[in-house]
Amino acid sequence: MMFWWDPLYFVFALPALLLGLYAQAKVQAAYNRWLQAPARVTGLEAARRLLQAAGLYEVRLEGVPGHLTDHYDPSTKTLRLSASVAGVPSVASLAVAAHEVGHALQDAEGYWGLRARGALVPAVNLGSWLGPVLFLVGFLLQSADLVWVGVWLFAGAALFALVTLPVELDASRRALRLLEESGLLGTAAERAGAREVLRAAALTYVAALAQALSTLAYYAFLAMGMSRSRE
Repeated sequence: MMFWWDPLYFVFALPALLLGLYAQAKVQAAYNRWLQAPARVTGLEAARRLLQAAGLYEVRLEGVPGHLTDHYDPSTKTLRLSASVAGVPSVASLAVAAHEVGHALQDAEGYWGLRARGALVPAVNLGSWLGPVLFLVGFLLQSADLVWVGVWLFAGAALFALVTLPVELDASRRALRLLEESGLLGTAAERAGAREVLRAAALTYVAALAQALSTLAYYAFLAMGMSRSRE
């Protein structure tokens, strides 16, 4: 929920929104550029080789519809790749596939961040929609208590974004190491390309955190103003 009619909202949100647009443009540009750079194998074959090399034989590989919808599901030990990654032998495809294998390694090793993010999912699913609703209802009813309940529920979304950032950075670090050790990327230019794709993707998580924190700060600012007016 956003107070689009309130100019103050843009004071809080505009920098993060601009960062989000920049991050999306950057990741698309990097992905499209290195999607044209051929690699030795497809993303699917790279994921299969990297999983086998890591001894993760229990991880299943599946396709998933959409563009850049690739992800690893720790609840089912399933790594899902989009068609543009799975079926294309490119530097970009290998970078994305290796990143998801990085998440599979995190899961196998019990990486704290992945566990924490998984534990937060139920609370975030509830708070991300119920928090803004309660905030708006409280704001309309001029109920400071209800407004603060909405703020604290929405805070879970910001916490989720905060925990997600190191998880994604760690997965990218693992991906680069896997690609270098496997020899799937044979030249310095290819390695630089994979690094560029992963760094651009990481910026989107930085932007997501900035957006969550800026919205939370806006909600808290209004809540504090309401509380002061009641004193």
